[in-house]
Amino acid sequence: MGIERRPWGHFEVLAEAPTHKLKRLTVDPGRRLSYQRHRHRSEHWFVVSGRGVAVIDGAPHPLGPGEAVDVPAGAAHRIGCLGSSPLVFIEVQHGTSFDEDDIERLEDDFGRAGRPGEPLS
Repeated sequence: MGIERRPWGHFEVLAEAPTHKLKRLTVDPGRRLSYQRHRHRSEHWFVVSGRGVAVIDGAPHPLGPGEAVDVPAGAAHRIGCLGSSPLVFIEVQHGTSFDEDDIERLEDDFGRAGRPGEPLS
């Protein structure tokens, strides 16, 4: 399981099982993931370092080290890095599908809205 690069930074899959997936994501300063939703999984984000803001169904949730937020299945969500240091967080996905086709991009800073693609892009 290697590092997967994305326009916003990178991630690494730490563990996979039929009911869950565990990732470490690093978001570069000033970058953010797509505003997206999933039908078949929920997510739990725990910040390890850096500062960021998660947006869940339009509501902002500022986050720092040791803080966490839950993203229910079906909720529109994204997270972005604030400040000059990268945002590093652990993501626990729980559900019945972790496939790329369970990503519905609603908005994207990199021109990928409206199509499935890389996990958590």
